[in-house]
Amino acid sequence: MKQTRLGKAGPQTAVIGLGCMGMSGVYGPSDRAESIATIHAALEAGVTLLDTGDFYGMGHNEMLISEALKSAPPSRRDAAILSVKFGGMRDPKGNFIAFDGRPVAVKNALAYTLQRLGVEHIDIYRPARLDANVPVEDTVGAIREMIEAGYVRHVGLSEVGAETIRKAAAVHPVCDLQIEYSLISRGIEEAILPACRELGIGITAYGVLSRGLISGHWNKDAAQSNDWRNNSPRFQQGNVERNLALVDALRKIADAKGASVAQIAIAWVLAQGDDIVPVIGARRRDRLTESLGALDVKLSKEDLAAIESAVPKGAAAGDRYEAVQMAHLDSEKK
Repeated sequence: MKQTRLGKAGPQTAVIGLGCMGMSGVYGPSDRAESIATIHAALEAGVTLLDTGDFYGMGHNEMLISEALKSAPPSRRDAAILSVKFGGMRDPKGNFIAFDGRPVAVKNALAYTLQRLGVEHIDIYRPARLDANVPVEDTVGAIREMIEAGYVRHVGLSEVGAETIRKAAAVHPVCDLQIEYSLISRGIEEAILPACRELGIGITAYGVLSRGLISGHWNKDAAQSNDWRNNSPRFQQGNVERNLALVDALRKIADAKGASVAQIAIAWVLAQGDDIVPVIGARRRDRLTESLGALDVKLSKEDLAAIESAVPKGAAAGDRYEAVQMAHLDSEKK
C-alpha cells in the first residue's frame, strides 16, 4: 500500500488508517471475533495506523486492539502505528462528564493505556479535546516529557482550532491533527487546514463517511436503540432526509464510475492532498474491503467538479454534533 508521512515530524504510515472506535459499542453491539479479524485483515492489507481512545468502551477498545496485535504475525504487529486519544472522562453508565488535560492526568492516563495495550510506548498520543481549564502548552508539555522518557514517540492533536495548533506546535513538533473531514464536513478548509500546512502538520481525517450517513449503506429503519447516532443532528427527522438526498446524488456519480458511494466519498478525501490520511471506521471485513477499494478510484477534474455540484460545501443539514458538544469544540470556535 502507498505510504505517506504524517506531517514533517511524524511517522511513515499507509495512506488509509483504521479507526477502531466502532468496535466498542458506540454504534450498537459489535462482534468481538469479527472486530479482531477486521484488524488482522487491515494489517495484512498494509494498513498501519490504528486509532483508538482510552475512553472507547472505558478501556475495552485498547484491550481489543491488544488482543488483535498479540495474535497477529510479528511483522504485521511490529508495523502497526498506535494512535491514542486521552482525556475523556466517563461515568459508570458511559456518559461523558468532563475532560482532563492536566499534566498529571496525562501521565496517569498514559500509564493505564500502556498496560491495556501491552506495549512499551505509544506512537502518537493526543488529547481528544482541548481542556478549557488547562493551557494546551501544559498538556503538550507533559506529552513532551513522556517522549523524553521513551513512553511516547509523537505528539498529536484532535479537534482544535488554528490558534491552539500554533500554541501547541511552539512547545513540541506536532505530527498530525485528527479532525472530522468529509464531503459534508468541510469546516477545516477555511483556517485549520492552511495552518496545518503552514506548520507541516498532517491531517488524520475521521468521519470520512459521516458515521455511515454518506456510506450508501445507512438505513434509518435499521438503527439500534443504543446507537449514539440516534441523537446526532444530521440523523434527525427533517435533516436526515435532506442528507440522504445528497447521498442519492452521489450515488449517480458512483454508478457512473463503477464504484460504491463509500468509495467515492473516501476517494474525494484522498484527492484533497497527500497530507490527509482518511481514518476509516470499519467494523467488519467486508466494509474494510470496500473502503480500501477507494484506493483504486481515480477522480478526474471533471469527477471532482461533478461531486462538488452534487454535494456542495455547506449542503449538509444539521451540525456534526449535538449543541452541547459543539460548544466544547475548540475547532468550531470562530
